[in-house]
Amino acid sequence: MFVQQVTMLAVRKAVRTAVRKHFCRSFSASQTQLQERKGLVLGSFEKEGEESGLHLTESAASFDQFLSGKLSDLLHIAGPGLKKGKSRVFYGIHQDFPCVAVVGLGKDTTGVCGAENWDTRKENIRQAVSAGCRLLQELEVSHIEVDGCGDAQSAAEGAALGLFHYDQLKSKKKTKVTTQLHGSSDTDGWRKGAVYAEGQNLARLLMEAPANHITPTAFASTIEEKLVPHAEWVTIKKRSQAWIEEQQMGAFLSVAKGSEEPPVFLELHYNGSPDSKQPPLLLVGKGITFDSGGISLKPSLSMDAMRADMGGAATVCASIVTAAALKLPVNIIGLTPLCENMPSGKATKPGDVVRAKNGKTIQVDNTDAEGRLVLADALCYAHSFNPRVIVNVATLTGAMDVALGSAATGVFTNSDWLWEQLHKASVVTGDRVWRMPLFQHYSKQVTDSQLADLNNIGKYSRSGGACTAAAFLKEFVTAPHWAHLDIAGVMSNKDEIPYLKKGMSGRPTRTLVEFSAGLAHSG
Repeated sequence: MFVQQVTMLAVRKAVRTAVRKHFCRSFSASQTQLQERKGLVLGSFEKEGEESGLHLTESAASFDQFLSGKLSDLLHIAGPGLKKGKSRVFYGIHQDFPCVAVVGLGKDTTGVCGAENWDTRKENIRQAVSAGCRLLQELEVSHIEVDGCGDAQSAAEGAALGLFHYDQLKSKKKTKVTTQLHGSSDTDGWRKGAVYAEGQNLARLLMEAPANHITPTAFASTIEEKLVPHAEWVTIKKRSQAWIEEQQMGAFLSVAKGSEEPPVFLELHYNGSPDSKQPPLLLVGKGITFDSGGISLKPSLSMDAMRADMGGAATVCASIVTAAALKLPVNIIGLTPLCENMPSGKATKPGDVVRAKNGKTIQVDNTDAEGRLVLADALCYAHSFNPRVIVNVATLTGAMDVALGSAATGVFTNSDWLWEQLHKASVVTGDRVWRMPLFQHYSKQVTDSQLADLNNIGKYSRSGGACTAAAFLKEFVTAPHWAHLDIAGVMSNKDEIPYLKKGMSGRPTRTLVEFSAGLAHSG
């Protein structure tokens, strides 16, 4: 009996040695292998009803089987179960991957949550994959293979969004990481997710850049450059100040005239539908590349963040770049009035009256309520294209941030159908929207003006500020399907969205893209 036990122990030892030689990296790996710095992110769900149980994804289970259960053994040794969003890193367990991160995906049974207004499973995957990729990036891993975790699109979004870092102007830069799908055949889903995330990252890049680098002219040139690969389907028109004057866009010009930087009215036409006569989806984005407040000067504290006051224009243009990359079968027109809002001897003064493109006069009592002025003229112009839908996007009011914070974009709309489409898209992307009131109650507050047809601030000043701003815009809309998205609350991220680092968020680009895709496929 004793001899048999000794023999069995010897056999087991020999097998373990063979496995290590063939499948595992030793810690004395060659310098060349270490320099390659490849990594792997794998997923693990929580087992229902078990405090510390783990249920590996299909890819992770295959990897574990390849290692004769070594990964499972290490996970058990590492401690209690892997909770949602948490991760473990193991070194030297596979010859191709010096670093392997296993991430917690939460419960496998989750899905669309009515209370949260998103797909919890998708969000868990985005958060977990993002955490794993960042962990490996900190270890200077330059190429990461990512487990699709049963939803390759969400995994790709989490990876790309989590790895984004704005360091263009720094001498010391983060390790640039490339990613690819591991252990799944859903390459289409992975590519789609990567393109969605690249679109949001483009918006983040534009919003994060300093205002002296992204002027109205530079913004337009950047978007023109990004659309070069899609020139076959996209027409770009960079309208000058002379054109703006010809269009009698007095509200827009009243904001632009305080700055030395010339305004640009950027017009993008994406013709993706086989039917060239298909009424377009029309997106309008507020493009204030720096907002000092004008004569109604903002406090200096955090004024630097107003470099991102063109977040509406950034997300609209990024959405069109993404739609073109995906070749969505839909026609989209993007309109972005671009300018700075600056104080000077030429700037609009509180109490001045200006005339919008549709002939309505506006008493400008607060020059820091400038976004609605540039949007008013753009919305008037938008109607000339007989659009199917008009959606404008703007970092419009601090009141929106007070109302919803960074949880969701506020949506004001005259169309129940349009609200349903936007909401459905946001549930998929996890970048949520929430409907806000567009009552006549608020319209009365902006149409009661001492000197003009309208006042650019509500009669009761701060009360319901986001709602009175939306009511003001409504005065320039006759289309039956229009929505105003106030993105002031979601403009930046501290730590609320785990897969977005601190900084400008690029939200709600993916929701706009998903909404556009929904329109494309609904005919």
